[in-house]
Amino acid sequence: MTALPFSRTHPAFIWSTWFWSGLAPKAPGTFGSLAALPVGVAILYFFGAPILGLAAVFIFFTGWWSSAIYLNRTGKSDPGEIVIDEVAGLWLALHAAENNLLLIALAFGLFRLFDIWKPWPIRWLDRKVKGAFGVMIDDVVAGLFAAFVLAILKWGYYGHF
Repeated sequence: MTALPFSRTHPAFIWSTWFWSGLAPKAPGTFGSLAALPVGVAILYFFGAPILGLAAVFIFFTGWWSSAIYLNRTGKSDPGEIVIDEVAGLWLALHAAENNLLLIALAFGLFRLFDIWKPWPIRWLDRKVKGAFGVMIDDVVAGLFAAFVLAILKWGYYGHF
């Protein structure tokens, strides 16, 4: 596939790279997650977990759209600079964190762990599901894994989910 011109100011470029945070020369997924963290925490703090969950769904669908444009324009299959998938996954992980700094840090760490380690079925999704949906779905599942583990840890420590 021949790459088309793609301006760094194109809305799909900005969104896919989460406001250019994915352009970090090392560990773009971690940088994208770090850039998504304050926004996700602010949504959680001011609006609560249900709205953060809806925001994650919004990010998933708009990320799917922007990633499709990015892939089409660049000819790449799953470039590291696309980090909108990390935003969706992290926000799902934060969904279980409440307004507790320790739980927020655990949500971040667990999400990064599952995103990098990629246990089954995350690894299978990463390898087998292609295109913009494939870019997004493995990180969404990593976020769900992180939220699930965090909920279990909360239940074990605090006695509630």
